[in-house]
Amino acid sequence: MARPDPLVPDEASLPYSFENLMHMALAQARLAAEADEAPVGAVLISATGEVLARAHNAPITLNDPTGHAEILCLRQAAAALGNYRLPGSIMAVTLEPCTMCVGALVHARVAGVIVGTPDPRTGALFTHLDGSRLPWGNHKMWVERDVLQEECANLLRTFFQARRAP
Repeated sequence: MARPDPLVPDEASLPYSFENLMHMALAQARLAAEADEAPVGAVLISATGEVLARAHNAPITLNDPTGHAEILCLRQAAAALGNYRLPGSIMAVTLEPCTMCVGALVHARVAGVIVGTPDPRTGALFTHLDGSRLPWGNHKMWVERDVLQEECANLLRTFFQARRAP
């Protein structure tokens, strides 16, 4: 169950529900799976609710170790806005971000992150690290976790089971 976070805005005040945003991210994750990439998807909206970017994992396709859904989403949004800072923006991502992605979210000044399912291996937003509130950082993000958790987890589980099947 999601831990209470006092920074999380009232969902009714947002232009999309957390579940609607996660459905958009899941659509991207399915595109990643079709491309034989780990099925992780992300969507980023502005403070006013405009969809700024949608992306999915593509490190294999791009031959780029930084080709995670979150990074690609941030790059698209920054290019579209002509600014590497994205204050007030909200990202929905199907899998808890890794340390690289958490660092990028902090540097971009993303206001909040909606997470589908925890990452027991490399999760750095709440599983292995409280990346949303790094004590040495000057930016804090709110986090809403376990949104459509089963659907996000099942997509990943099914993908990796199929890859391991003989």
